[in-house]
Amino acid sequence: MRIVVTGGTGKAGRWVLERLREGGHDVLNVDWKHDGSAHALCLVADLADPGQAFEALAGAEAVVHLAAIPAPEIRTPAETFRINLLSTYNVFAAAEAHGLRRVVYASSETTLGLPFDEPPAFAPIDESHPPRPESSYALAKLAGESIAEQFVRRTGTPHIGLRISNIMEPEDYAMFPGFQDDAALRRWNLWGYVDARDVAQACERSLTADVAGHQVAIIAAADTCMTRDSIDLMAEVYPDVPLTREPQGRETLLAIDHARTILGYEPRVSWMSP
Repeated sequence: MRIVVTGGTGKAGRWVLERLREGGHDVLNVDWKHDGSAHALCLVADLADPGQAFEALAGAEAVVHLAAIPAPEIRTPAETFRINLLSTYNVFAAAEAHGLRRVVYASSETTLGLPFDEPPAFAPIDESHPPRPESSYALAKLAGESIAEQFVRRTGTPHIGLRISNIMEPEDYAMFPGFQDDAALRRWNLWGYVDARDVAQACERSLTADVAGHQVAIIAAADTCMTRDSIDLMAEVYPDVPLTREPQGRETLLAIDHARTILGYEPRVSWMSP
């Protein structure tokens, strides 16, 4: 396919570009920062501008929209919300205008209530957990899901939102041993993470999965960032949070069952054997 990846210069985007190109796709990176690749492989554009978003998606069959201010507290809250929401709307609108066959976009685990200063409603968390955006970043991601829902209603084009966990690259795993002595250090997202290579896998599978309508799926590693069993972590840090089922061993508490079912997603990378 001819695929536009927005934000391909970023932490996850680099791995998504590599995987899709290795899969034989014709892939254009659209980002505010050039990735240093050869001519015509990267287009510098401001996707918060509707005209630039429209031009950037011309000729594409599908889009993987990753471009965003990647976390809270990088820009001011209002600016984070403005850029992330406008760019998402503009990409979706451009996809509609050009008749793209598939839209895959990065939502976020933060829509679920991160950081969990207020304990989650239940665990393991799945897509039925009530949304609790605690930052303008998370609010923009949740609003993006609502926008996608309405574009699908109007166009019928499948949109897949990936609620991606805390993204790690291979060199990031060196810090994981430092988490082990204090379970509270990583409680903010129930000790979750996901390898950038598995994010790339999820994006690739989302482009070809046999799905219809608007789908949202949590994308996380199969395990936690801790060496202790997940049920022990919950008992220590969140003893009053009900468990919908007993997690097995070090199983992730950000449930990936839905991604497995609809996308065929299966995490390949654990921090213990990266």
